[in-house]
Amino acid sequence: MKQDIIKASFELFMRYGIKSVTMDDIARELGISKKTLYQYVSNKAELIEQIFHAHVSEEKCMTEEIRSTSSDALEEMLRIGRYVVEKLRSMSPTTVYDLRKYYGTIWKRMESQMKQHVYGVIIDNIERGMRQGIYRSELNPEIIARLYVGKSVLVADEEVFESGEYDLATIHQEYIRYHIHGIASEKGRQLLAKHLAAEEQEQ
Repeated sequence: MKQDIIKASFELFMRYGIKSVTMDDIARELGISKKTLYQYVSNKAELIEQIFHAHVSEEKCMTEEIRSTSSDALEEMLRIGRYVVEKLRSMSPTTVYDLRKYYGTIWKRMESQMKQHVYGVIIDNIERGMRQGIYRSELNPEIIARLYVGKSVLVADEEVFESGEYDLATIHQEYIRYHIHGIASEKGRQLLAKHLAAEEQEQ
């Protein structure tokens, strides 16, 4: 039941935002009483905390699966980008806003853990790409990874992109390609063109 609660709540929050979804809504979605729901979580904040932990675990598992099944570092980066874009497209624009405004402590903790995870993923990806000769040989993986993580925060920053100006998925897609073009070698740019052509044929 606990996993069902987390899954149903996450889907509602992604679809409608966090503030507008009540514990009554969640209980109704699950077909249980609110009393039963409160046997598993004491309040909405605790539920959000549990969803956050489940989300981080899922992200780690998914990126590891992508990494292990990608033929090269560029394919890995593009697939991770597509995965994130799909997630962002399924999310209400108000979800991140609500999380930052009403559950700031949880947001900061989530942001910190995701930064650490993304930092590790990017370092590994850059080192892999350099070994494969598709990223520039003179790159400093630690510096590039820090820049990537630092800039990624701007994707959801309303001081940079006003609410509604662009959807998060579009911004992130541009960001991924901007990052790849900045680090790819000539061999990498040729391989990137092949990957993007194959991607267009799949669509």
